[in-house]
Amino acid sequence: MPEPRARQYHRDRVAEALREEISAVIEGELSDPRISFCYVSEVLLNPGGKSARVYVAVDGGMKEETETIEALMNARGHIRHRLLELMGVRHIPDLSFHIDRSEKMKNRIDQLLGREKKKKTKSEPAQDSTTPLRTEL
Repeated sequence: MPEPRARQYHRDRVAEALREEISAVIEGELSDPRISFCYVSEVLLNPGGKSARVYVAVDGGMKEETETIEALMNARGHIRHRLLELMGVRHIPDLSFHIDRSEKMKNRIDQLLGREKKKKTKSEPAQDSTTPLRTEL
């Protein structure tokens, strides 16, 4: 049975509010040196609203990504407490932080498609301007 539209709309609104507030807390209040430059790209709220997956895009290599996620997981109690104060709701979902690799995957796909396009243009024979494109019979 499909979920009622109003419930899905509410969940999307709550997820967007969580994304904005978590971003503000990470940028403004956390001073952990392990957290490199990052931003919250998406928050997925489970249907029951008890837990949420927070996808974070980190600028840097694998080392910075693992350190940032580790630091955010250690600070999630503080983040939840601040969200409770900022949002004024009764319940804040359990947060789990994950690396968002969608931008890196997109760049890699674009790179591969660009290579394929170059191969196709090189393999197509160049048409001579002196030969007519259409011959009429």
